[in-house]
Amino acid sequence: MSMIHLTSARDIGELAIIRSLLDGNNIAYLVYHEHISSLYPGIASLMGRVMVEESQHSRAEILLSRLRLPIREATNSV
Repeated sequence: MSMIHLTSARDIGELAIIRSLLDGNNIAYLVYHEHISSLYPGIASLMGRVMVEESQHSRAEILLSRLRLPIREATNSV
């Protein structure tokens, strides 16, 4: 099983969402620096690195891109 980098989570909240997305779609993954990143937030080299199987990378990337859709601000016109 060959694992490749999918993304790096900025914090444990983002990591939880990514894990849930991958779990819900039966995509095998590993997380490097999962617990260290919460001890030392903001250090790029210690961010939680999410790795997925090479054969599932494209599918995981598509699912992850759906989380990154721009948020549109709702305005009320009076």
